[in-house]
Order: sequence, then C-alpha cells, then structure tokens
Amino acid sequence: MEEAAVAEIRTVSHDLPVSAEFEAFMADGWAATALSGDLRLPVADLAAARRAKLSARFPGERLIVPAGELKVRSNDCDHRFRPHSAYVWLTGLTGEEQAGHVLVLEPDGPHRHEAVLYVRPRSPRTGEEFYRDRRYGEFWVGRRPDLAEAERMTGIRCAPIDTRGQLPPGRDASRDAELATVLSELRLVKDAWEVGQLQLAVDHTTVGFEDVVRALPRALAHPRGERWIEGVFGLRARAEGNGTGYETIAASGAHACVLHWIRNEGRLDARELLLLDAGVETDTLYTADITRTLPLSGRFSPVQRQVYELVLAAQDAGMAALEPGASFRDFHRAGMRVIAEGLAEWGVLRSAEGDLHRRYTLCSSGHMLGLDVHDCAQARADAYLDGVLEEGQVLTVEPGLYLQPDDETLPAELRGIGVRIEDDLVITADGARLLSGALPRTPDAIEAWMGELLAG
Repeated sequence: MEEAAVAEIRTVSHDLPVSAEFEAFMADGWAATALSGDLRLPVADLAAARRAKLSARFPGERLIVPAGELKVRSNDCDHRFRPHSAYVWLTGLTGEEQAGHVLVLEPDGPHRHEAVLYVRPRSPRTGEEFYRDRRYGEFWVGRRPDLAEAERMTGIRCAPIDTRGQLPPGRDASRDAELATVLSELRLVKDAWEVGQLQLAVDHTTVGFEDVVRALPRALAHPRGERWIEGVFGLRARAEGNGTGYETIAASGAHACVLHWIRNEGRLDARELLLLDAGVETDTLYTADITRTLPLSGRFSPVQRQVYELVLAAQDAGMAALEPGASFRDFHRAGMRVIAEGLAEWGVLRSAEGDLHRRYTLCSSGHMLGLDVHDCAQARADAYLDGVLEEGQVLTVEPGLYLQPDDETLPAELRGIGVRIEDDLVITADGARLLSGALPRTPDAIEAWMGELLAG
C-alpha cells in the first residue's frame, strides 16, 4: 500500500469535454498551500491510549479499521459521509474527507503494534482530479490534509492509500465479529473528555428544544407541522455541530405511538401532544438523545397529564436504580414495575404481575450512548445487556407508554396517546448524574417553560 494507484476520474454524463489547451492551462500557475498552526487534535493522546488497549487484545495480529466508503444516494450524488465510530475513536478524525481511509495496526513485535493511517493524498495540480473529479477533486469537495498534515493531526504515521481498495490480510473490523465486539466493549466506559463532549451535545440539544417551542405557532399553522419541527431542530444541529445524531422523531397525536416515526409528515393539532425525540451530534461525533412530550396547546389536558405522570414516575424509579454495580437491567425493571402497577390501577390490566404491560411499552427503557446513539451495539450480552453498570458509562433512561389508537383493550379516552420521557445520564462513583437536567421534566415545569418561551 505504499504506492498509490492511479484513480479513475469520476465525472458525470453532463460534464463538458476538456481540451488539451485547457488541460495544460489548468496544470500551471498554482501557489503552494499548507495548513498552519498547531494541527494536533485535542484527542490525539487519548486516541493513542485507546489504540494501545486494542493492541493488547490482539498480540501479533494485523488489525484493519476502515473509515468506510461513500454511498450513492441518487445516481451520481452521494450521501453525506460520517466515518465509522470505531475509526473515529481510534484516530480522532471525524470529517467527510475521511471516506475510504483505513487505520491499520501493524504487528511490531509480539506485544505491540505500529499504527499506520492510509489516506487519500491531496489532488495534485498537475493532473485532472482536482478540478474534474466530483467525488474527490478539491475544487468539488474541498481541500483535505496532505500526509504530513494528517500525521501532525493524529501522531500516526500516514501513507497513501491504494485507491483500488486493496488491503493487506488481517482482521477487518467491518467483517470480523470478534474485533467489532472488542471495539464496542472498549467503548463502554467513557473518559472525562468523552463525557464532556456528550454534555456539549446535550447542551446544544437543549437549545434546539427551546427553538422548537418558540416555533410552535408557525408549525401549528403549517400543513406538515411535524416536518417544520424537524427542520427547526435540524437547523440548530447543523449550526452547532455535525448535524443530528439520528433521524429526528417529531410525532404528534397518534403518530407518537409509532416508536420510530421519522416520516414527520403530519399536521399538528393544538389539542394533542408532540413527542420530540432528537439529539445534536457534536463536531467530534458524540450525540445526545433526548425526548420530551409536549402539549401543543401549552397545557396538558387531564388525561394527557395522567399518562404523562405515570411515565414520569417510571422514569424517576429507573433513574433511582442507577449506580455502579447495579445490573444494567435494574433501571428498566424498576420503571416497568411502576408502569405495570399504574396500568393495573387504571383497570387496563387485571394484575401488575407478568409481562402483559409490554403491549403498551413495547421496548427497553434505555441504552448506552456515545459516538453512536445506540452505542456499543456489538458488545456481548454479558458485558452490556446482562452486565453491570460501571462508573463512566453514559446511558439513556426512556420509559414510554404507547396507547395505540385502535387498541380496544383501552378506554376510548386513552387511545392515540403516546408519551416518552428520555434523559441522558453518566454513572458516577455513588449513583448517576443527569446530563440533561436543563430541560424540564414535570408537567408543571414544562407548562411554565413553554409559557415563557412562547411569550418571549
């Protein structure tokens, strides 16, 4: 891989032909440019320590961690590129220009590895790529660091990538289940820097929720008010970070009973609730994941408040169960016990025993959070779902009630109401710290908060 292969120039059907005279003219008269200042990434030393942990798990084996490839969205247009989270964690590199790059940990003796980062060199001004290649040409997609600059940024030796996609044999994280599992489990506990990035994501998300409340009058007047809400939050996410960490759920009325409602095509009705599940992803690619269920009129009706308060009580019980050494499932069990008892008190269930309450709750009450919204998903069950909580883990607590509009086991007044309350917490030495406490959770606090924002 030391020698870069000549890449095909990626043009499209409607590109104009290039004359020899123009080609010669474009190859001359360009000044040299260089990135200046201290290029080293703030996370470079942490990334080196992470690579050392990974190295220790696979002595003597070549490890390959690709950033990933561009994916076509429509004909000759690609989706925005986001590097694979394992690659980000091990290198600190997060930009769209990382497409096609690969981190390789080369065995360097029996007990250590040398990291080598294979990257696409800059577009030389002596060829056509820089002004003709729509995928990688710098006049099309912007300048990327050269090899020396990438080395200064990461502290990793850099080499030009073989653009034919050829890699030396080794364990490839995109195909090797054991390597993917280890990379997930190494990320289960966050360091202080990561917790800071997650707090930043939460803080930006809080402002995004405030933006949404202020925009409610215009959203209520629009025929696709859910999509207006999605756009308002998306503006904040792109302005403050890399974008949203996942597709925003802006679900009003009965749409809130669809767990992952991302069509966001509905009209808003002031008599109904809005379930907003959204998170800003920082430039370092850590994401928040917060849900609030808001009365579109600014005030909960009695039945809406009844449902909301039961979900809130379940969330309070779940949060209280968070502490180092507790089973990961304890907070879910605690919350679901509250839900089941509440449904029994309402007469929806004959008894709080058993698992029949799941008809109305449907899914787990939380998950790990970090570079991915559902973080560390390749971890083994005994390290995650069936494991115990540790200081430094970050997770969501998000019980919900989804009372389907066509569910005849429910009284008519409850049908079509969906409520989820979701917050982000970090496990501490003696419990858990709420990262998203700036957003109100109780019905009274939500009504007061909405009133202030709408009056402003």
